[in-house]
Amino acid sequence: MSTVERYNIKETEQKWQKVWADRGTFEVKEDSSKEPYYVLEMFPYPSGRVHIGHARNYVMGDIVARYRKAQGYNVIHPMGWDAFGLPAENAAIERKSHPADWTYANIKDMRAQLQSLGLSFDWSREIATCHPEYYRHEQKMFLDFLKKGIAYRKESVVNWDPVENTVLANEQVVDGKGWRSGVPVERRKLNQWFLKITDYAEELLSDLSKLDKWPEKVRVMQENWIGKSQGVEFFFKIEGDGLPADERLYVFTTRADTIMGTSFAVLAPEHPLSLKLAETDPAAKAFIEKCQTLGTSEEAIEKAEKEGFKTPWQVIHPLTGERLPVYIGNFVIYSYGTGAIKSAPAHDERDFAFATKYGLPIRPVITGPDFEEGQPYPKKGTLVNSGSDLDGLSSDNAIDKIISMLEKKGVGKRITNFRLRDWGVSRQRYWGAPIPVVYCDDCGCVPVPEEQLPVELPYDINFDAPQNPLARHPSWKNTSCPTCDKDATRETDTFDTFFESSWYFARYCDPRNTATGFDKDKAEYWCPVDQYIGGVEHAVLHLLYARFFTKALRDCGYWNIDEPFKGLFTQGMVVHATYKDEDGKWLFPSEIIRQEDGSYKDEKGRLVKVGSPIKMSKSKKNVIPPEEVSETYGIDAARLFVVSDSPPERDVEWTESGIDGSWRFINKLHRVVSELIDTGMAGRKGDKPQHFSKEAADLRRITHATIKGVASDIENFHMNKAVARIRELSNAVFAFKAEDDPSAWALREAIETLILLINPMTPHLAEELWQLLGHTTLLAEESWPICDDSLLVQDTITLAVQVNGKVRATITLPKNADEATAKEIALSEPNVQKSLDGKQVRKFIYVPGRIVNVVGG
Repeated sequence: MSTVERYNIKETEQKWQKVWADRGTFEVKEDSSKEPYYVLEMFPYPSGRVHIGHARNYVMGDIVARYRKAQGYNVIHPMGWDAFGLPAENAAIERKSHPADWTYANIKDMRAQLQSLGLSFDWSREIATCHPEYYRHEQKMFLDFLKKGIAYRKESVVNWDPVENTVLANEQVVDGKGWRSGVPVERRKLNQWFLKITDYAEELLSDLSKLDKWPEKVRVMQENWIGKSQGVEFFFKIEGDGLPADERLYVFTTRADTIMGTSFAVLAPEHPLSLKLAETDPAAKAFIEKCQTLGTSEEAIEKAEKEGFKTPWQVIHPLTGERLPVYIGNFVIYSYGTGAIKSAPAHDERDFAFATKYGLPIRPVITGPDFEEGQPYPKKGTLVNSGSDLDGLSSDNAIDKIISMLEKKGVGKRITNFRLRDWGVSRQRYWGAPIPVVYCDDCGCVPVPEEQLPVELPYDINFDAPQNPLARHPSWKNTSCPTCDKDATRETDTFDTFFESSWYFARYCDPRNTATGFDKDKAEYWCPVDQYIGGVEHAVLHLLYARFFTKALRDCGYWNIDEPFKGLFTQGMVVHATYKDEDGKWLFPSEIIRQEDGSYKDEKGRLVKVGSPIKMSKSKKNVIPPEEVSETYGIDAARLFVVSDSPPERDVEWTESGIDGSWRFINKLHRVVSELIDTGMAGRKGDKPQHFSKEAADLRRITHATIKGVASDIENFHMNKAVARIRELSNAVFAFKAEDDPSAWALREAIETLILLINPMTPHLAEELWQLLGHTTLLAEESWPICDDSLLVQDTITLAVQVNGKVRATITLPKNADEATAKEIALSEPNVQKSLDGKQVRKFIYVPGRIVNVVGG
């Protein structure tokens, strides 16, 4: 019976997915005889449905995992769910369902969708962070952090999201707004739990140099966020009504060279002196309350209009004795430095704007080549107007000298400061891991004993009122003190969800361990992650927290690992056009109909407005579900398209023509290989012949060059280049005619290589063709083909031939051809003879390996 049948894509893809699952093809265990390789994509939030925009991330990881497995590595490629978070609470309110029910239902649907993509996940290691068997271990980690002094509680000014009714970390405030709600955040004072990430600032900064397989832009973003700076902390004497005679105002500055230009000082609204003034001055109190509408993030404060309130106090300049006014300013961050600043407005754009607005003195004390009168000059330069001891010094020399002067006077000291703040992990919401402490009137804050973990969330909650349902629960928060057994109250805050994602990669190493979060030996066998893949939007948030968590767990004895992710790749997005009806409502692509004139109409026949391609987003409805693609084109076509049309670090636009092109290629490859097998032209790969025709040798050269190129491309995340090389090899296979047994052997080698190389991209098709070739083993278990480098050595070279400066022909020469040979071949070319037109060759120039030049006249 002929093997050339129409390729049933859907049936084939389902068949091979079942085979992989039944055989546990991608399930792995620790094996000391094999080198481990850990591939991980950032795990998804189970928000409801997977779309093709998500698929690109996972397909890239799958290509790497399948490639490394074929190379002989013991590959772990797990998947799970980042399952806590406010969207589940919001969905519960909207749908009148429970967050747990909504989350687990979504996990079930999304698991099926991801499995339909043919990904080489080890599903036996699946985790969900909302499961008590997951978060019980992070509660234990928190208690260990508490013992180690890494976790602590204090009252602090926080970013409050008035819509989500919870605290946000500075990193979660974007343009002064909540990263999820999009509304302006406010400042509030609350008791919060913190992790001392600042204790690790120096190590987090210095270890960036070890992450040479991370994108430079991500390392720079983390370096800037950590924000190490050298400077001086000194104090002003501060005088005025209501202040003790020895009151001091401490400030920190990295620009001591501008100290002689200081004309005022500014307090943060939360500074103790500001709050002291507000107790007796209603205007000061009103101003501070107005400042609370700004967030605490540097970005939000920087973008706000600079405003101030003049206090009745003055500071005394430590070097000149001059009395200077003191303001409360909405632009000073209390958590950075000392919460107060000295202002030299001639050399700071922010201070310049403030001084101009309030008519304060602006005294330039630094000049430089591009200094402009009446404009701020923030650069370093040469000191002027600073006294005979300082004038003429460079900024760097002046900084050193001024710090020494302040130290000699006993009013200052040289210090290192960091922009990084401690990580506030308290969140006022239900759907998160409970913080395992209780509050007792007699014993204070008491950790929950380890044997009582996990502290589980109650199921019987309601969202009838705003704010945290745990704080309103009639019984859950009531408990007994572990120390004295008297009545106590549970902590009703839950962990920031970045707590869960800061260690999940370790849990995958030992996901069913009930005693600890993971076994040390197992984790150290697999970790750190060799290749991590995800969006650049996590550069500061998740990636920085995970690095810190790894080091904190090390210091608590969990393992001896310093960094979580050895290699990092930040992929581009899949973008798609957007569609709106006449009422301005978003439409799914499946809800529009293309007209003959190229316009679009909705199902009611009304014109549809087409928007520019943007990131696939459920809110904009410009998403394509994988099952829709599977039904029409097959998953392999989608996998191939998302990595072939654009470099992986760039966005790729999803188009019907693009996916159709991938579908046609897959069908052609199946048809041609099937025909070659059916006609016997593919042959059987026996012993390698001793001699090959020129055509067969050329095919072998292309085959082995492709092996080498595709391997290099995958390792360097040039997936689109790898696909292009595979297509070139397929074209060579399609065009080749086997005239004898050696040629048939070369064709068989090329076909098998082609299937092996395309397997990471289109695994279902590859498995099917591998079976058609007569193999009884799974392609997923086969080794990566080995390149014969000797075949890549070129015996000939092709050179351009110029006649009187214009290229007239190209010739092929032996690689080591002498001038006489080159001249004979070049002058025999018809186009060269035609260009000379009977003229004498006056000069013949031959540069071996580069050019042939003929001068006639």
